[in-house]
Amino acid sequence: MPEPRTPSPPDDAPDLLPRYLALAWAGLTVYGSLYPFSGWRRGGADAFAFLSWAWPDYWTKFDLAANIVIYMPLGFLLTLALRRLPGRASGVTCAVLASALLSLGMESLQTWLPSRIASNLDFACNTLGALLGGLTALWVGARLRLWWKSWRARRIAPLPHVDLGLTLLGLWLMTLLSPETLLFGVGDLRQTLDMGLPTQGYAPRTYHIAETAVVTSNVLAMGLFVAALLRGRWRAYLLVPAFFLFAAILCSLSAALFSAPAQFLVWMTPGAREGLALGAALLSLTLLLPPRTRPPLAALALLIGVLLVNCVPMNPYSLAAPARGQEGHFFNFNGLTRWISIIWPFLAFPYLLLACRREKNGA
Repeated sequence: MPEPRTPSPPDDAPDLLPRYLALAWAGLTVYGSLYPFSGWRRGGADAFAFLSWAWPDYWTKFDLAANIVIYMPLGFLLTLALRRLPGRASGVTCAVLASALLSLGMESLQTWLPSRIASNLDFACNTLGALLGGLTALWVGARLRLWWKSWRARRIAPLPHVDLGLTLLGLWLMTLLSPETLLFGVGDLRQTLDMGLPTQGYAPRTYHIAETAVVTSNVLAMGLFVAALLRGRWRAYLLVPAFFLFAAILCSLSAALFSAPAQFLVWMTPGAREGLALGAALLSLTLLLPPRTRPPLAALALLIGVLLVNCVPMNPYSLAAPARGQEGHFFNFNGLTRWISIIWPFLAFPYLLLACRREKNGA
């Protein structure tokens, strides 16, 4: 007689991460597709006329690859998020259809944007990218879920809304790809609110101190943010440095991409070095405090960082931004990362306050 099967434990919580990530990626795709949101045409142009046009005579391999790659994560994440639908192909089919509808909507809206061109070739590449992403999810999704559940059970704290926190960390890493910002500096509202952007009147030593303070406060904030999501009190001393090492790699990638490959360490200014050292020292001390203190201290350090970044002069490296960052997909991506950098702390504050309330109720 066969041995009765033991019901597997529910795994609803891990499903939330693909949903959050898919929603975030869809939002980023919408922004990147419609950036810079200005100069809208008025008129009776047919929004879907591009579907019947001949394929454009001018196109580049980079544009084709970019349109495919941009939609691959969306198809991949949506397929994982919809994996509970009945039938093996249901999830990928719905994911591809949803991605295609999103692409169709973006291309249609580009009809009224003078800086963008609606293209049936772009629509086809976007749909192909979503299909490739969905098929990849079918191929590796089961193994990826098993690995994630095992890794999560050992290292991620069993906290409510922890998947939202992990998604916010992923968005923060994207802010490092914006060369206009100070290292780790987020929440600069001056351009958005049409405030002054002082670039003169600060002595080099004053700017040096200000940059050090911005980096220090944000190292402390992000280190505590990461530590608050980890299981165990001492695990943070291993994983938080690994997180910042990955952040440094992204900063170097951004510098090489928007400046020059030989200048991949241009972000490592004297102020940044001192801020990293001072922030690491403060972080190593605060991690000795009870874990329940991490969310409020992270919120406080993040608030200080936002206030400072809105007071210091504009990053001088952004004044010499190369032309590459002002054209095509680079221009759209640069605007996207800058926008994430602006809004990120105002998404993180509510989450940290929610975490503070959770810790208080759980105490």
